[in-house]
Amino acid sequence: MSRLSLFARSIYNGLASGVPRNSFPGVSSVVKPPPGTHTRVAVAGKKDLVDLVHLEEDELEEQFVRGSGPGGQATNKTSNCVVLKHIPSGIVVKCHQTRSVDINRKRAREIMQQKLDVFYKGEHSDILVRKKEAEVKKQDKRRRVKENLERKRLFKEGLQAQTTPGKDTV
Repeated sequence: MSRLSLFARSIYNGLASGVPRNSFPGVSSVVKPPPGTHTRVAVAGKKDLVDLVHLEEDELEEQFVRGSGPGGQATNKTSNCVVLKHIPSGIVVKCHQTRSVDINRKRAREIMQQKLDVFYKGEHSDILVRKKEAEVKKQDKRRRVKENLERKRLFKEGLQAQTTPGKDTV
């Protein structure tokens, strides 16, 4: 390996820049935020995710395999399914969302970051907190819809009771 690639790798891994390692084994953080604050990470096409862990490439094992499912020759002849394994935690992610290997590699890493966040932080994970908030919001909306339907039904029954007390014949 040349000196430049060793230097580039050490900078990428955060060894030469003095970046502090996270308290979780096998996972490093780029910048540690002050206590009580969160850093926001912008991901294209998604809402801001808070404080996801940083993946190190030397801790990942990557394979390209043939995908499964519908697609015929397009999936049977090409090995564009990415299987990504995080060696310290043993988490395996398989991604075959598109026909492009590059896009599948990127998405597999995003999924791996989310899984590692859940693995290391448990129920305090940003991903799980957001899912719980969305579920509570969905249940609240469902409850309001049911209440509105019940009010409409009672209103219609009240109108029918007022208009048909007896038979009106002329």
